[in-house]
Amino acid sequence: MPTFDLPLPLRPRTALVRTLRCTGLLCIALVLGGCAGVTVSSVSPRDYLAARRGDALTTGRLSPASEEVLRVIGTDGDDCEQDEAACRAALMASTGIDEEQRLSTLSELWLLAALQTEGERRADAPASEDEQLGAWLEAARHAWAYLFFTPRGPDERAFEDRQTQVRDYYNFATQQALAGMFRRYQRAVDADGHGPAPDTLLQWGGWRVQSDASDLRLPSDAPLPHALIAASTLRFSGLRNTYRRDGFGAELVTVMQAPDGPDPDTGRRRTAIEAASEDALPFREMPYPSVTALLRFSGKTLGEVLRTRDVQVSLYDPHHTARVDLAGRHVPLAGNFTAGYGLWLARSGFALQALRTLLGQEDGLAAPRIHLMQPYDPARRTIVMLHGLASSPEAWINVANEVLGDERLRQNYQVWQVYYPTNMPLWANRQAIQEALERTIAHFDPAGTAPASRDMVLVGHSMGGVLARLLVSESGDTLWKMLLAQHPMSAEDQDALRPELDPFLRFHPLPQVGRAIFIAAPHRGTPFANQRLSRWFSNLVTLPLAVLERFSDVTRRLARTAAPEGEGVVRLPNSIDNLSDTDPFVQAASELPIAPRVPYHSIMGREAAEGALAASSDGIVPYASAHLGGAVSERVVPSGHSVQEQPAAILEIRRILRDSLPPASAAGAPGSQ
Repeated sequence: MPTFDLPLPLRPRTALVRTLRCTGLLCIALVLGGCAGVTVSSVSPRDYLAARRGDALTTGRLSPASEEVLRVIGTDGDDCEQDEAACRAALMASTGIDEEQRLSTLSELWLLAALQTEGERRADAPASEDEQLGAWLEAARHAWAYLFFTPRGPDERAFEDRQTQVRDYYNFATQQALAGMFRRYQRAVDADGHGPAPDTLLQWGGWRVQSDASDLRLPSDAPLPHALIAASTLRFSGLRNTYRRDGFGAELVTVMQAPDGPDPDTGRRRTAIEAASEDALPFREMPYPSVTALLRFSGKTLGEVLRTRDVQVSLYDPHHTARVDLAGRHVPLAGNFTAGYGLWLARSGFALQALRTLLGQEDGLAAPRIHLMQPYDPARRTIVMLHGLASSPEAWINVANEVLGDERLRQNYQVWQVYYPTNMPLWANRQAIQEALERTIAHFDPAGTAPASRDMVLVGHSMGGVLARLLVSESGDTLWKMLLAQHPMSAEDQDALRPELDPFLRFHPLPQVGRAIFIAAPHRGTPFANQRLSRWFSNLVTLPLAVLERFSDVTRRLARTAAPEGEGVVRLPNSIDNLSDTDPFVQAASELPIAPRVPYHSIMGREAAEGALAASSDGIVPYASAHLGGAVSERVVPSGHSVQEQPAAILEIRRILRDSLPPASAAGAPGSQ
């Protein structure tokens, strides 16, 4: 006689498992009743959420929401995989589901189909490429229809997991569709680097595609992009945080040009024309600008959207635009504010170049460059960062990222980083940096009236802090008197040298600067520069030949004052010489008055907690050298010399920058639409 084990799912933990054995009429009754039974088991909250939110993007399988819809119409994911077209047709024809269920499931099915095609596509199979591009566009189109053309609007579904999933389908499908379009666009570029105009109608696989890049602020003479990278595919070591904004659109990094060396991906080097053009400019615009891409499908009704084959690619600068109008609704624009910056640092080769520069080797830096960390924005105030000895913009890896990770600061400031040759004496670098800044400002704002050209904030670390102080100081005749005290000379020699030395020894505060932050700055020099190891290293520092030739007449005349017979030798000081606490220039410069209109702040490290503050040091710079009377604020952080990388120092920088903003700036973000 057959037996049946009937589970009793709801029972106390300590109860015995009971089995009912049915025979005769009871068994017949159960068979006629279908032997239906329900079991229950427990799952952890983590497993519940993972199962509930898993979908084609995260697990490679359809989400529970889509599986539920398919079961309602009498099928499931496995059946759909066997005949995708029939499954989609059944979804479109079914009257047992609502539009939200239909469109969200169709979007995910198209997404899954595109993902599966990805592994099958071959570079020499354009038909397959058309098929995949079409699938991405269909996934984005059905997500667009769900988000904006169903009876309930996005605001009514704001707290629903399903809407977040479908928005992600749209964003990811947009990202992948753009990658496919870009590959085709590159194939259309001719040998001279010219491609179709941005507003040209292109046709791919039955789709008609136009683009709008009017929101992007790229250099007018910029070459065509030669790479388009999804920000989501990049991971960085060395950066503490990745800052982004949730919203609509694919977060991308556009590689506008190859870096100074061969590109790690393409092997492409700058052409001679590109190199000459770049080297003639004192600034470099970010070669890896962040871009957010949207796909806009034509149509004002659900039916029109589902029938259209017209799509517009809209490209935005997420620094400039925070919200956009989509299908009549004002929605947040997604943005990644770290990926382009991180990629620039990773591919820059700054560390090796900075060392070559210090030692005077080939391919070193000959003159200061101003690096713009984002496309120039006339409405945002400018933060100018100056690194220290033997360093580069890499000194600000986390500082710049953390500053622009603050939404309010990002909407009110832009960052320029000064990359300068640290083998040069202080007086030469001060003049060269001033000239580079003035030329950069004049290029972007010839009238000098934009907010970006006024109330600039200088932030300098170590030797960069000393240079920042000199840029806001009034020299008068102090430095000339210092030179004459060291090298007494005739009136004739003074008149001969004045045109050559005046730009370096007589200067005024930069009028564009409205605030300064000095970080671990040896304003009065440091005894560390006098140590045997430092002197040995100083002897390795080599000034550029062009600099030695430029000042040959100066050194010859100064040598004559030292030895009237003409046998004296005067060596141009290098940067390490200038940082000694016994150096005449740094001692005289420390007494120069800072412009009264420029408030300034000090941040310094303290390596050892014990002992008096006045006698403390960060291991390189004594507190007594970094301290400046009259500072608006002074913050001492437990740290070595690289105090600018400490979270406490970065928070202090952010506080100063926030407090420097007028109250009205908190209300809105300039450039937001």
